[in-house]
Amino acid sequence: MVALGITARQVAGVRVHRYMASAPERGSLVEVVRDFESKVVRGLACAGAMKTLCDEGFRPDTIVAHPGWGEALFCKDVWPAARLLVFAEFFYGADGTDFGFDPEFSQVDLRALQRLRLKNSTLLHALTAADGGYAPTRWQHSRIPAPLQNRFQVAFDGVDTTVARPDPAARVGLQRAGVRLAAGDEVLTFVNRNLEPYRGFHVFMRALPQILRQRPRAHALIVGGNDVSYGARPRGGGNWRDRMLAEVGAELPRERVHLLGHLPYAEYLQVLQVSACHVYLTYPFVLSWSCVEALSTGCVVVGSRTPPVEEFIEHGRNGLLVDFFDVAGLARQVCDVLENRDRFSDLRARARQDVVDRYDLRAQCLPRLASLILGKTR
Repeated sequence: MVALGITARQVAGVRVHRYMASAPERGSLVEVVRDFESKVVRGLACAGAMKTLCDEGFRPDTIVAHPGWGEALFCKDVWPAARLLVFAEFFYGADGTDFGFDPEFSQVDLRALQRLRLKNSTLLHALTAADGGYAPTRWQHSRIPAPLQNRFQVAFDGVDTTVARPDPAARVGLQRAGVRLAAGDEVLTFVNRNLEPYRGFHVFMRALPQILRQRPRAHALIVGGNDVSYGARPRGGGNWRDRMLAEVGAELPRERVHLLGHLPYAEYLQVLQVSACHVYLTYPFVLSWSCVEALSTGCVVVGSRTPPVEEFIEHGRNGLLVDFFDVAGLARQVCDVLENRDRFSDLRARARQDVVDRYDLRAQCLPRLASLILGKTR
């Protein structure tokens, strides 16, 4: 087995080859083409690395590639006989997805539509060249252009439910605040890779003052960095954490709001394990692993009523849903959970069991992915 990548890590039993992709000295004079051009550059660099392997005599049976940054563009030109599987993570669209979803931060005009159409160019090349592939969820699969959908399957990445599990003995110590929290305490949690509007950080922060006023014993644990994973930075610079603290910080009891930044995985899981209520919000976009891990740890998840979340959470059965933009509604639902924790014990149990039954890494997802890659399943 061979792995190619710009930042590929060493993995036991895998030959890892890294390569570099250098930006052109002069970008296109046509502004809307520059994103496509940068992905072609990466595709060419990847093709060069593949050609080196080919010249050494390496002939793969199957190639698995992510098309998002251009690496899947020229696989078939180097190894035409190889079976190409594409990880169809997300196909952009002007309707029903992240584009234009949040009017507060979206600028929808002709130029934005033109950029979006060209953003799909590398994806279309890869999808049409592919012999098959997969998308992690049914909703992501539904975004693949209809004429191509039958080539692709749904295969979720998987959660290690033996690690992401409930732990009644879990503890979180906050040394700077002099606070120690345990499972059973009134703990509200919110997790993003980076704190930003795509994942509803602005909505959560606007609901937080009302929640903490009504629940004077509650602590909010907020996990996430200050960079941007998706979308744009705030106008005028800075980051979304500081922007939202400037907006609502004066209304918050800061001794009960704990911004934890990025955490090691084990500490992040402890945050979920002590959670009395976990908020997960997202634009119609790729679902975060943290949502499924929160369900797996038995959290009461209050999620946004957006298609990626609705695929995993059924309101009142294994979680709770609110309108993404309903700040007051989010605050009411969270306060209800914090006030009546015993009432949601069955919901917690069903959330956990659903992940074990459907999304467990070893029992469900790895076997399906292995069969797909080895060509043993349709």
